[in-house]
Amino acid sequence: MLKPGDRMPDFEVVDQDGNTVRSADLIGRKTIIYFYPKDNTSGCTAEACNLRDNYGALEAAGYNVVGVSKDSAASHRRFKDRYSLPFTLLSDSSTQMLQAFGAWGEKKMYGKTVMGTLRRTFIFSEDGTLERVIEKVDTKAHAAQIL
Repeated sequence: MLKPGDRMPDFEVVDQDGNTVRSADLIGRKTIIYFYPKDNTSGCTAEACNLRDNYGALEAAGYNVVGVSKDSAASHRRFKDRYSLPFTLLSDSSTQMLQAFGAWGEKKMYGKTVMGTLRRTFIFSEDGTLERVIEKVDTKAHAAQIL
């Protein structure tokens, strides 16, 4: 997993509209990249809506917010529209970006160990240096954890 001081890994994925987004596109602005397991699930919806409801404060602090899961671009478009999310959602169906950030691994689900997305948030400076990682995300108060 990335640790503070590391550079943002190189990646190329698509957003909710099918547009290609590269790591280089995020350099130049403080960026929050949050990884979440699945669109339209209770925890992921609570997290996205908390970030939406506090988006003004995050923007005022200079942050660009980007959500990432392995859901398809079409799923992201529906999720973004349904909850009026003001930020970009990236689709990493190959899990290459998830793996590069250390947000893919073993987790417990219904008593079984499975491979999946680990809910983690990475906060980068304008030059793409990792400043902080939030591993224990509070889905209902995530913006407060960031700010």
